[in-house]
Amino acid sequence: MSLRRHLHDLSNAPTVELLWDMHCDRMGEYGFDRLIYGFTRYKTLTSLGDPQDMVLLSNHDQDYLKAFLDEGLYHHAPMVRWALENEGACSWRWMEDMGRTDNLTPSEQKVMEFNRSMGVRAGYTISFKSVSARSKGGIALTAHRDVTQDEADATWEKHGADIILMNNVAHLKLLTLPYSGSRTLTKRQREVLEWVGDGKTTQDIAILLGLTPATIEKHLRLARDALDVETTAQAVLKASFQNQMFILEPPEAA
Repeated sequence: MSLRRHLHDLSNAPTVELLWDMHCDRMGEYGFDRLIYGFTRYKTLTSLGDPQDMVLLSNHDQDYLKAFLDEGLYHHAPMVRWALENEGACSWRWMEDMGRTDNLTPSEQKVMEFNRSMGVRAGYTISFKSVSARSKGGIALTAHRDVTQDEADATWEKHGADIILMNNVAHLKLLTLPYSGSRTLTKRQREVLEWVGDGKTTQDIAILLGLTPATIEKHLRLARDALDVETTAQAVLKASFQNQMFILEPPEAA
């Protein structure tokens, strides 16, 4: 498939799942068969925010993800540190260079040893350009287990510009698609938050939906609980960030 056709398909992907499958398949054609993508809007000086609020996508096996993501090894991953401090693409040779000069912390060395034990040895990291101090996104492209960093670098020398372009398009498209992780709103919860976002009061929404104010308050409370926030304003903001508001419903089958 031509690059132009692939970018067309990426930019028109209707769901996160379909886009991610297409992207993983395409990166696999270049020898990068295991990917981890992450994006947060809740970055601070000391934290990337609650993992449940991040967009996290990967085709690594579950044993790897359990340790790297669930058990928090990513906090000490050298390439995550690099991605937070830089923009653009970086060869994983950087980690080896750092290790040879003893600039890695014991925690970072532990991550590198774990990665080697799981066949995660060669690859590239792309850190996407941020539009706010609170947001950050990046993707780790892990080369096939049999590929050396020299071979990965040779592939990048030949195709790196195209790979960066495809990842940028995939990243920008992902930001437009609904993604809720484990914090999914019901249709009614989305509806009441949408009306709040339009400036309507509880009484207004009750009249518009033909429900009682108490029922509207219940739906707002359940929406706050689902999104793990304290106020309705926070719920509107988080639902908006996750593209859970004003979404187009798929057409019903005839």
